[in-house]
Amino acid sequence: MNLLKDAYLKTRNRTVEICQPLTVEDYIPQPVDFVSPPKWHLAHTTWFFEEMILKKFITDFKPFHPDFSFLFNSYYNTVGTRVFRADRGNITRPGVQEVYAYRTFVDASMVQLLSTLNTLELKELVELGINHEQQHQELLVTDFKYILGHNPIFPVYKENGALINDKNAEFGWHTIQEGVYEVGYAGEDFHFDNEINSHKTYVQECDISLALVTNGEFMEFIEDGGYQQFNFWLDDGWTWLKENEISAPMYWHKINGTWFYFTLEGLIPIERDAILSHCSFYEANAFAAWKGMRLPTEFEWEVAADHLNWGSRWEWTNSAYLPYPKFSIAPGAVGEYNGKFMVNQMVLRGGSVATPQGHTRKTYRNFFQPHYQWQFSGIRLVKDKDA
Repeated sequence: MNLLKDAYLKTRNRTVEICQPLTVEDYIPQPVDFVSPPKWHLAHTTWFFEEMILKKFITDFKPFHPDFSFLFNSYYNTVGTRVFRADRGNITRPGVQEVYAYRTFVDASMVQLLSTLNTLELKELVELGINHEQQHQELLVTDFKYILGHNPIFPVYKENGALINDKNAEFGWHTIQEGVYEVGYAGEDFHFDNEINSHKTYVQECDISLALVTNGEFMEFIEDGGYQQFNFWLDDGWTWLKENEISAPMYWHKINGTWFYFTLEGLIPIERDAILSHCSFYEANAFAAWKGMRLPTEFEWEVAADHLNWGSRWEWTNSAYLPYPKFSIAPGAVGEYNGKFMVNQMVLRGGSVATPQGHTRKTYRNFFQPHYQWQFSGIRLVKDKDA
């Protein structure tokens, strides 16, 4: 269990490191309902270990605070009541210092437990908790970027920390041969339940781009009136665009004729050769239509993954988030992790510059509703052979 304890502490310490550049005031705001305050992320990831593990394995365990189970539950109906998601910013108390004290308390209890108990069930739950916290580490970054990016003075999170000025290392196309392929996770290491069961799928021959779409390429779409031409857009996307007055990816600002974007090192001129980030599925699909191409299905993406340079952006696919064959929801709170969200969402593959190292694999299925832009999401194109 020493390796597991080390992995636990490394993950917990990394979350604290991510938050170090924040001021106390940065921990509190919730400008929109889909963004959670950093303080809530710190508490919720701690709640997971207290609620799912310490209460389960320690008979006489005394929780840190009787209200925290309610305050920092996210969506686990099995566990009990919770604060409405849009009201997380109203939790001004407990304060930031008390939330850090909560983390210290739970960490000490977890270290003691991992030093005295060694069971497969405990190992699996701790691994789930670690991966859960890694997911929230990425959400921490995307959420406080939204908070800072909607501050009128565009404050700097960290010098030399823009994250989105990276560029493609490969160009050209990879041909996916027609055939029947095995997809899905089939190994023994950690994985989420939505990645199994491994199954066969048929893929037609097509070419998939080795490079992701760049800012410059997307600027051409904008300059060609892409946001004004309904024929490139899905009807839902066109409605979303009009109702929300969307005219560019999130964080893009045109100032005196020059495009800038907000990054974690502040507002800077857009690098045309850098890889596009913060676009919605609707925008990705419209851009692909403008180019006379399309987005890959999640299975085409997975089949080609060994030939792609992936991990800098979550890549929108043209696949709805649905269960794999023989998928079943596990009993208890753990079963609420993925299955109940399999509707009205699109799959993203790959990982991003904000994803913790080693957290993703080619079978990893991320998912969001198609209008969201605030993740580090980008576009990879596919050409059909008869196109």
